[in-house]
Amino acid sequence: MESVPGKVSGAWVFKDTRMPVSIVFESLEAGATIDEIMEWFHLGRDQIIAVLEFAARSLDPFPPPQPGPNGTASNAYPV
Repeated sequence: MESVPGKVSGAWVFKDTRMPVSIVFESLEAGATIDEIMEWFHLGRDQIIAVLEFAARSLDPFPPPQPGPNGTASNAYPV
């Protein structure tokens, strides 16, 4: 997956394509199966699973702050 400014308005797309990854979520929401999405949009199962895993990871909470060198917790989170 990639998001390139100026390519499909910067939307997340499958790498080296102009196909937005949102098509996976829209299709699933409409009741399609992964096999149907693969057939309709000529995607591999690994591409669809990667999109779903990426979305799932993005919902994970940030880990708690780690103590800094002086023993106090830092309020900064890695980006």
